Amino acid sequence: MTSIPPIDLGQQYRTIASELETAVLKVMASGRYIGGDGVTQFEQQFSDYVGTTHCVSCNSGTDALYLALRALEIGAGDEVVTTPFSFFATVEVISAVGATPVFVDIDPKTFNLDVAAVEAALSDRTKAILPVHLFGRPVEMSALMEISASRNIAIVEDCAQATGATWNDRQVGSFGRIGCFSFFPTKNLGGFGDGGAMTTNDPELARRLRVLKEHGSTRRYVHEEIGINSRLDAIQAAILQVKLGYLDKWNAQRREIARRYAELLRPIPHVVLPSESDNGGESVWNQYTIRLSTPLDRDRVRESLQTLGVSTMVYYPIPLHRQPVYRELGYDEGSFPAAETVCREVLSLPMFPELTPDQQQAIAYRLKEAIGD
Repeated sequence: MTSIPPIDLGQQYRTIASELETAVLKVMASGRYIGGDGVTQFEQQFSDYVGTTHCVSCNSGTDALYLALRALEIGAGDEVVTTPFSFFATVEVISAVGATPVFVDIDPKTFNLDVAAVEAALSDRTKAILPVHLFGRPVEMSALMEISASRNIAIVEDCAQATGATWNDRQVGSFGRIGCFSFFPTKNLGGFGDGGAMTTNDPELARRLRVLKEHGSTRRYVHEEIGINSRLDAIQAAILQVKLGYLDKWNAQRREIARRYAELLRPIPHVVLPSESDNGGESVWNQYTIRLSTPLDRDRVRESLQTLGVSTMVYYPIPLHRQPVYRELGYDEGSFPAAETVCREVLSLPMFPELTPDQQQAIAYRLKEAIGD
């Protein structure tokens, strides 16, 4: 029985190996491994792709979020509204700058922040809204931008899983004051290590982001404020330049895989499919995440699938408001029922551009077998 991994980065590498190796060897021969023309060129190409006037690269998606909040001068006494269903970095950075996270429940059909519930969570201490375009699906940005404009509250977009996704034909990362991206290897645009970027149309914010990521320095050995060391390595920039040229093709392949999954899985009982892109949004399917509803036991089904040769992932088993470190916020079980329910039910199936129709048929067959109906 052939095993199917949740993601196969080796296949992607082999399809463009010669281009990647040429780009990397060029950097190695240059002797310039930090900064340089390659990093600047990638920043320009990525800002052009997203549709913003500025891109500031950095060391990771987490750093991008942290630097964005710092640049907006968010800190102690401030509140940031966000989702309880995301990777921990989304909320970790809010605490790291000294602010308080305020959660809003999700729409269980999209897994994204329930925009209709955001208004009630705002207060006079709210300085930003931090939506996450989860699993590659864009948040309903039109409504969120209306809230932002009416209340003069900044939006910081977490685009880590959604590079290339669009809302009303406009790229995510171009709506908020700052868009934050991750180039972790498993992302739609992934490097061969950590990497990140911030996009903005505000030249002063771009300048501030560059200062903060370079130890708070505008010129060598002169430091205006406390910053951090968060630079995108030249080798990663070279890899990302090559891969950016293939991103739209890979995202189109992901959409076709998602379409095929829906066709194969729809007849299987108790499997709740992720909703298709609608209302102006187009997903890039970083993950294909189903829900296994009652009476199914998600963890039992997952173990059975593993035995049958299909590796899956659970993103995420614990909602952020129930993490031990956030007990002090006082959120009880049941505070955000949609997020808590999906944490018990979600299962991410294998998803990568090179996944074949035969592999998908095998996944569907084995899932049905694991469910037992």
